[in-house]
Amino acid sequence: MKDIELISPIDGSVLVRRTPLDPDGAQAAVARARGAQAAWAARPLEERVAMVKAGVAALTAIKDDIASELARQMGRPIRFGAGEMGGVNARTDYMASIAAETLAPRVIEDSASFGRRIAREPLGVVFVIAPWNYPYLTAINTIVPALIAGNAVVLKHASQTLLAGERLAQAFHAGGVPADVFQNVVLDHATTEGLIAARAFDFVNFTGSVAGGRAIERAAAGTFVPLGLELGGKDPGYVRADADLDAAVEGLMDGAMFNSGQCCCGIERIYVHDSLYDAFVEKAVTWAGALTLGDPLDPATTLGPMAHVRFARTVRDQIAEAVGQGARALIDPAAFPRDDGGAYLAPQVLVDVDHSMRVMVEESFGPVVGIMRVADDDQAIRLMNDSPYGLTASIWTRDDAAAAAIGSRIQTGTVFMNRADYLDPALCWTGCKDTGRGGSLSYLGYLAVTRPKSYHLKRA
Repeated sequence: MKDIELISPIDGSVLVRRTPLDPDGAQAAVARARGAQAAWAARPLEERVAMVKAGVAALTAIKDDIASELARQMGRPIRFGAGEMGGVNARTDYMASIAAETLAPRVIEDSASFGRRIAREPLGVVFVIAPWNYPYLTAINTIVPALIAGNAVVLKHASQTLLAGERLAQAFHAGGVPADVFQNVVLDHATTEGLIAARAFDFVNFTGSVAGGRAIERAAAGTFVPLGLELGGKDPGYVRADADLDAAVEGLMDGAMFNSGQCCCGIERIYVHDSLYDAFVEKAVTWAGALTLGDPLDPATTLGPMAHVRFARTVRDQIAEAVGQGARALIDPAAFPRDDGGAYLAPQVLVDVDHSMRVMVEESFGPVVGIMRVADDDQAIRLMNDSPYGLTASIWTRDDAAAAAIGSRIQTGTVFMNRADYLDPALCWTGCKDTGRGGSLSYLGYLAVTRPKSYHLKRA
């Protein structure tokens, strides 16, 4: 089979090369997972929790190595790389803390006549197809609750972050999770789709593109296997007239540019009330202009290359097309000498944009944001909803009641007030429309990887 190559965005060199499993090898791996799952589920819950937490501790112990590897694999500046482990620990700790309560049977009746209860049972073998942009955080969202609930997990990581899958497997095995219960596999698309179509798994979680999600759905058609799909976004920010202007600029621009804009819930379009618009744009341009585009291994770099040249090409095309339609680009790429026309891409702020432009309606997933002037809440809501996606929306205001009222009218999975690009493990991570289906984290994350089982016991 053809090897899978990881091309480093730093210099275009082949960083990692791995040979994917052939169909027989892939089926054998799943068979081992299925064979090991029952014994894993039979372990006391506290043992599973302890092993999962030990695995995450082993991962955290090598966070500096991980930061360097992430810079080489997908371009995140090394100064930010280890920060992903903070989120991994927070999500693991929270999901571990609610496991006993969430997974405990719900007793309906316990009398002399009847015992009635609803239990939660693991689904069996969970397949996680993880993305490259936050290769640990996104994978942990499903891996941790799946393992704690008693499932076996098979992980297929993105080709851009092959080393992340290997690190996760090493860490969980070091923590005591059996090798067959948690497996990292390298698969090509055809083998992946073949396994899904053959009903090899009991749950499939995929984070990636809409096209990728459609391919997963086609492969699963007729199998009745449940799917969890997070497929992208075009997340809006709205700055009301009563907003703290400086806080809004800092929060929204960081949400737009962090990780070179390669965030599932990154801010991709901003709507600003007329009274603050000019000041917001001026400050936003100053904020973006202060970024340092460069080698992600340099501690001074705040904006690294995009993960792949083809991703940067998509963003450049969107920007050029918008400018051709009348948009104004407020940042001169010449101010960022490291912009090489390849993976290294200067940040950009666009004005005079509208929703006839792809950059305002199609996912960019790069360091560009369009800013539009709005007259009131109604116009902002209409524009925020004018999107095929619905992951998060960020509202900047001093009025809680107004934020809640606006949020109730936005088609989105999460409503933020005065923050953006954040994930709270106690809240369900979910989306609507083309963003996907299902949800992870919170107590609902356990419901996704377990099934209800009812007991109706008539006592003599």
